[in-house]
Amino acid sequence: MHTPTTFLQLSPAIQLHLVAAVAALVLGPIALRAGKGSAMHRGAGYAWAALMLAAAASSLFIHDFGRPNIAGYTPIHLLTLATFAGVAAGIVLAIRRRVGAHRRTMWNTYLGGCVGAGLFALLPGRFLHGLFQHALGGL
Repeated sequence: MHTPTTFLQLSPAIQLHLVAAVAALVLGPIALRAGKGSAMHRGAGYAWAALMLAAAASSLFIHDFGRPNIAGYTPIHLLTLATFAGVAAGIVLAIRRRVGAHRRTMWNTYLGGCVGAGLFALLPGRFLHGLFQHALGGL
């Protein structure tokens, strides 16, 4: 089987997942650091939540049968469930004006769903590690 080495060779689900995840990784700190209730916070927050949901939803169409799995879903897919739950809880907490809980939930979702998942995906032996290694010329 041929392993894709460029973005355009990836499946549409993986393309969407990568774009949404990278955009969420970049936009997250803007949403998290913008002034509470400001237009920047709300706009960046809504966009970040949508990107996180897109990344989580697209991950449901990414399967890995080369690792221990259940129907192609590997342990990293547990982060999909955590992301759905974290984003939903964060939105509900904001609506209920539970600012402290909203802040903690969104920070935890960012750290786990963006930073943690990203670091896990870059481990040697993972597809993204190989893609980056190829892009960097085998460094």
